[in-house]
Amino acid sequence: MSALETKGLCKQFGALQVTKAVDLTLGKGARHALIGPNGAGKSTLINLLTGVMTPSAGSIFLHGERIDRMAAEERVTRGLGRTFQVNALFPRLTALEAVTLAMTPRHGYLGRPFFPLRRCSAAIDEAYELLQGLGFGDTCLVPTSSLPYGRQRLLEIALALASKPKVILLDEPAAGVPAGEALQLMEAIERLPADVAVLFIEHDMDLVFRFAEKISVLVAGAILCEGTPQEIAANPDVRRVYLGASADG
Repeated sequence: MSALETKGLCKQFGALQVTKAVDLTLGKGARHALIGPNGAGKSTLINLLTGVMTPSAGSIFLHGERIDRMAAEERVTRGLGRTFQVNALFPRLTALEAVTLAMTPRHGYLGRPFFPLRRCSAAIDEAYELLQGLGFGDTCLVPTSSLPYGRQRLLEIALALASKPKVILLDEPAAGVPAGEALQLMEAIERLPADVAVLFIEHDMDLVFRFAEKISVLVAGAILCEGTPQEIAANPDVRRVYLGASADG
């Protein structure tokens, strides 16, 4: 059984068809990249998977369970997490405070807004362990606004992991991150637990070909092709449509 699967997924806005019969399969523990030119419909596809948008047709399955009619928050409880292109963090909180807050619903503190955070010892311990695994170490008590941008992007991933997802969708995790920090960020993603499947959108082809085990190419809302990095690099259609090279060049 796949971790995440779509069948004939479509999204239409009036006469404009943005997503065209997408069949996508994400294996358990996958490291799968979704690439394509600007306007290809990559973020729309992520929004469909996570429930931000409703499909016009087709179906979505998470570990074999159909989820395309579920609300976004219900998909999270089923094990689907995501990050966004633009940071949505609380700048005054430390990384440890932010991740602890994200974990409190699983620890039974949902609906208790004035419950002292210091009393959530189990959530604090779990948050600290998660942050240590992502390389925060000495910076987990630093205010978010003081962290380098690459660390802030990684904190978003930590927040997505707080719900213990089995599938995580990363929308351009390295966008705007300096090259050195981007490499560290992707290395941290590579080290995520082996049972967590990752689908990431990325424009930096060096990062894609270095870290993806499988790549799907989306063009004009449809899957053009998919395969290993070696297969995608050798595909003349990809070179022509996405990389801008001639088919024989």
